[in-house]
Amino acid sequence: MSAIPKSDLPYRLLAPGPVPVPAAVLRVLGDKVLHHRTPQFIEILHGVWAGLKTFFATTQPVLILTGSGTAGMEAAVANTLSPGDEALVVVSGKFGERWVEICESYNVQAHRLEVEWGAKLNLEEFATTLQAYPNVSVVLTQACETSTATLHPVQEMARLVRQHLPNALIAVDAITAIGCTPLPMDEWDIDVVVAGSQKAFMLPAGLSFIALSERAWKVQAEAWADRYYFNLAEELKFNLKGDSQFSIPTSLVAGLGVVLEQVKRTGGLENLWKRCAILSAATRSFGAQVGMGIYSQSPSPSVTALTTPSDSTKIRDRLEREYNLTIMGGQDQAKGKILRVGHMGDVRNEDMMALFSALSEILGQKPQLAPLERQLQNAGVLFP
Repeated sequence: MSAIPKSDLPYRLLAPGPVPVPAAVLRVLGDKVLHHRTPQFIEILHGVWAGLKTFFATTQPVLILTGSGTAGMEAAVANTLSPGDEALVVVSGKFGERWVEICESYNVQAHRLEVEWGAKLNLEEFATTLQAYPNVSVVLTQACETSTATLHPVQEMARLVRQHLPNALIAVDAITAIGCTPLPMDEWDIDVVVAGSQKAFMLPAGLSFIALSERAWKVQAEAWADRYYFNLAEELKFNLKGDSQFSIPTSLVAGLGVVLEQVKRTGGLENLWKRCAILSAATRSFGAQVGMGIYSQSPSPSVTALTTPSDSTKIRDRLEREYNLTIMGGQDQAKGKILRVGHMGDVRNEDMMALFSALSEILGQKPQLAPLERQLQNAGVLFP
């Protein structure tokens, strides 16, 4: 494969975000641009709102914000915390750090529960930390910490928050989890859930989504942090009238409508969860064959972090230069130590096999790829 000129190889994107966008969605993105106040677009928007409720497993409205997933994270802080409030942040990687940075920018005191990168969150330690900070108003966490490919036990965490801090909210960055693993907002009694378009929603970056529980909406009405564009109560007023408050990327929303409808037609969320689980399991199996370990003690189905026998930065560079294939390396303390492979979006079985083949060549290994190919065939395809 490496002897073929890069220009003759198809580009393959297997990052943990952004992700490959299905051809059917790309056609919609390239179609005529609709005005956001027209009846044609409003009809699309209403369908998308309904589909998002299914994704979030909530009866609450799911608001659409123009911005990447971080916009949703900032909106969560700005609408549930006021200057001088205390928050508890689970810091287990790069995006836990982001919660802290956002809190500090709003003059919120962020207490940190430090979790070793890649480690499984200790629920006993989490409960003890909750009791140590009785004045905490919001607990902030990731469902999947993207930088370490680690899945957190959100259901149990929400239960412990209710038990030890009954007046506090729990806010979850589900950007790299929703659509990849069960995360029923209402059933698990989660107060704020944030997601982004560039992951399991199979779109380019540009939209973020946020839903608040009834409890969180009551808090939002009393919170007084400075906000304008991210005032969720104002956005909700427009949504309840069937409209958006501001200009909205109509092409992205139309593309989202295609994705949500296709998910519904092809087995629903369970089908997405199954596909992510099979792709991640195949990746872990491949890693074991070529001497690459699993970085996380609690691996996520949405992204797999593999430890490498040599500098992962150089391996990733060769994948880009010689194979026209993009995955991600490690960040900060994990830089040069891991490769992160995404399992979201329109990732095809042949994309996964191309990655396995390329890594085998780079590492000088000869794994048994045929069983992995058969394993991937059980994953099915969302978009034909």
